[in-house]
Amino acid sequence: MTVKIPKKIGHRGAAGHAPENTLAGIRKAADLGACWVEFDVMLSQDGIPILMHDNTLNRTTNGKGPISAQTLNVLRTLDAGSWFNERFAGEPIPTLAETLRLAEMLGLGCNVEIKPSPETSEETAKAVIEVVNSFQRPFSIIMSSFSETVIEMLHTYLFDTPRGLLVNKIPEDWRSKLQKWDCFSLHCNHKHLSQEQAKTIKSANYHLLCYTVNEPESAASLFNWGVDAIFSDYPDRV
Repeated sequence: MTVKIPKKIGHRGAAGHAPENTLAGIRKAADLGACWVEFDVMLSQDGIPILMHDNTLNRTTNGKGPISAQTLNVLRTLDAGSWFNERFAGEPIPTLAETLRLAEMLGLGCNVEIKPSPETSEETAKAVIEVVNSFQRPFSIIMSSFSETVIEMLHTYLFDTPRGLLVNKIPEDWRSKLQKWDCFSLHCNHKHLSQEQAKTIKSANYHLLCYTVNEPESAASLFNWGVDAIFSDYPDRV
């Protein structure tokens, strides 16, 4: 279970240049020379994996209310681009399947972050796994989540696909968790990472990825510490 990852990964596509978690953002990342993109996945009311970071529609669409309260057909009618810039007016909310097809066509690797609500962790993981399994391998992909329930299901049902445990701060028991689920990587908030922690994680032979890094100086420091890759809204800048 291994995959080659570049040092810079487009965060939510290329969120500094195009609306996050949209096909326009994925295309923009490719245009900027990114080799990999990261995006967030949750479920519509009717169980379809779609790209969205927030639990509600309010911030990144012209809709309101919980994502989980709307079917895919309703979500399709929303504008996920105008909030960012009028140039992207009418940009739709994409499904995971559509996004993976585009990434495959563009030759992009993908970090799929599964973002379930607590009560739908298993349901979300199963739906995402089904979509991912519908694609031919080899296909450069990492699955990640803050949800330990999701990571455990990925370990059980998508064992051959690299998985990364997402954390904000590095927990004291990080090593036992990565061992338990045979993780490929640990993904953390760069603001809460120390050089000593980075050294320890790398010496344990795990890949270390950091989010969200938008300043070249921060990126350079992290790479000097041994960090393998960073997620950036501006993959062309860092």
